[in-house]
Amino acid sequence: MKNTLLVFAFAAASLSAAAQTPAAKAASSTATTATAPAGYTDMMAATITALNSTGDPAQLKEIVSKFERAAAAAPTDWLPQYYQAYGRLLTCFTSKEDGDVKDKYLDQAEASLVLARKLGGEESELLVVQAYIYQARLGISPMARSMKYSGMVNETLAQAKKLNPANPRIYLVQGNNLHFTPKMFGGGPEVAKPVFEEAKIRFAAFQPSGPLAPTWGERQVLGRLKAYEQPAAQATATK
Repeated sequence: MKNTLLVFAFAAASLSAAAQTPAAKAASSTATTATAPAGYTDMMAATITALNSTGDPAQLKEIVSKFERAAAAAPTDWLPQYYQAYGRLLTCFTSKEDGDVKDKYLDQAEASLVLARKLGGEESELLVVQAYIYQARLGISPMARSMKYSGMVNETLAQAKKLNPANPRIYLVQGNNLHFTPKMFGGGPEVAKPVFEEAKIRFAAFQPSGPLAPTWGERQVLGRLKAYEQPAAQATATK
């Protein structure tokens, strides 16, 4: 169990409505930031960069607090709620606290997703984080929770893919789910590899809907794919 949690933590740290068109989403985001306080966009951009650059639980908690203040400053913008959810998810992955505490982080993350959805957040992105939360809950107690949460991850990602198959984060979380699923149940690293390769292609083609839109995940995918190269290089060296 501890090994599973540590690998999940490494992956996480190293690493508007669905009917809207991309142009409509961008216009909605622009309208929201236009009514926010001066400096809001710069502050959010810097905080998002910080979020994507650390795996330290203490720093992640401070970053989440900044997103809480951003949500208070721009109460009609869904993105601060979204990033609060993602930040708490990363805190769960990287924290060494016990399972009950981790579950509380995930409860808070899900509450933020509910608020982001009410504010018109991009549904495909919200579903990806929801699936990632289910994956984190599974990682807290794999033996006890696998039957429940593994299927929930897949179902939630299927919904996200139906809404926006171009979203590369779908394939990252799907690949992680396959990677950690035992081979006897149809998973394993080799089964996950083509999904990570698909994620890499999707990231190369991905265009964010706005300056503060989610872009996380590419580094995790590249790290996963690099890990496949190491055994191959070692095998070649021994020949």
